[in-house]
Amino acid sequence: MASKLISSSPNSLLLQNPNLQHRNHDLLLKPTTKMASFPNLTNKVKAFSIKCSATAATPLSQSQDLEERVFNFAAGPATLPEKVLKKAQSELYNWHGSGMSVMEMSHRGKEFLSIIQKAEGDLRALLNISEDYAVLFLQGGATTQFAAIPLNIVKPEDSVDYVVTGSWGDKAFKEAQKYSKPKVIWSGKSEKYTKIPSFDSLEQTPDSKYLHICANETIHGVEFKDYPDPKNGILVADMSSNFCSKPVDVSKFGVIYAGAQKNVGPSGVTIVIIRKDLIGDAQGITPVMLDYKIHAENNSLYNTPPCFGIYMCGLVFDDLLAQGGLKEVEKKNKKKGDLLYNAIDESKGFYRCPVDKSVRSLMNVPFTLEKSELEAEFIKEAAKEKMIQLKGHRSVGGMRASIYNAMPFAGVEKLVAFMKDFQARHA
Repeated sequence: MASKLISSSPNSLLLQNPNLQHRNHDLLLKPTTKMASFPNLTNKVKAFSIKCSATAATPLSQSQDLEERVFNFAAGPATLPEKVLKKAQSELYNWHGSGMSVMEMSHRGKEFLSIIQKAEGDLRALLNISEDYAVLFLQGGATTQFAAIPLNIVKPEDSVDYVVTGSWGDKAFKEAQKYSKPKVIWSGKSEKYTKIPSFDSLEQTPDSKYLHICANETIHGVEFKDYPDPKNGILVADMSSNFCSKPVDVSKFGVIYAGAQKNVGPSGVTIVIIRKDLIGDAQGITPVMLDYKIHAENNSLYNTPPCFGIYMCGLVFDDLLAQGGLKEVEKKNKKKGDLLYNAIDESKGFYRCPVDKSVRSLMNVPFTLEKSELEAEFIKEAAKEKMIQLKGHRSVGGMRASIYNAMPFAGVEKLVAFMKDFQARHA
């Protein structure tokens, strides 16, 4: 049945849809306290509510609001910082007195230019990115960069090397086959992607133009703790899953790329950090939207970019700086990771993580149950306790807890407490 808008009072709108069965029926949208700074709007904008039931709208207190939030362990789109969400909420209707939302702005107007320039500046500060590198805010996800990288920095006959430590590295290699001559110089497939090779054992192709790695494999939970120095060419890294989770020496890389939806924003934004001397020699068949030169020359504004997503990334960058930068963020991530991995390791085999301890991801923690028949029950019971998206990737099975930057320590504490209780009841 179609939804119906019914006027319930001069100050409210009632959205009715009898098919919706959510426990939370009420969402009150109202001017925040920040509206007081806009006197021209305070007296003109009246509160209105959107409802999915026939009952009267009631405001949610802050405590109720927090109570209804779940701990979202999804691999992406992932949980975002609470402060960032509330900041975006307060600025949604009227950004900084501009009279419009970020979603309504011209991407070439002064308002959005200030947003994207600050986002880039804060990201440069977080990762200490020098002026030798361009920072691009693009679209299409990291998967689009699987093609864009060989198209931009090598020729069809050029050799390039890939270290494949999981599904994403494998997909990047397969896409590169269309535009270059890639070679897998190491693969963890035979060991179910549970390890990372010793750098000394890597034998690069003599004339290789670049070495590609996936810094953190979301599906298999394998993370590079350090990065190789290519004997030939440059180092290229897909950092989608651990981008801005710890300090990185950008100068070691020719290209870093990352989808935003794990650690730094909503889905729809892809960030590329590329050394400027690598820009400008794309293959002739390169589509204009994949040409780094076009985007660099136009400051990521060649076409309409994902404006609101970039704005959200900027809020996250600002929040990460406020936390003390990536060294402090890494400390928090290690604390969460240690708590969860210790719970797995100390369970006497009830829970098991297949990944080699030296390369366990601090972002994505895969684990299985000794009694695999209990896994569905584990996921179901956890969901009832407001811990969601714990089911492992369909290609791996088991469970996976993604504990990105924005996952609070309290979320991991609650998961560990649940795991211990579940074990006590089923061991």
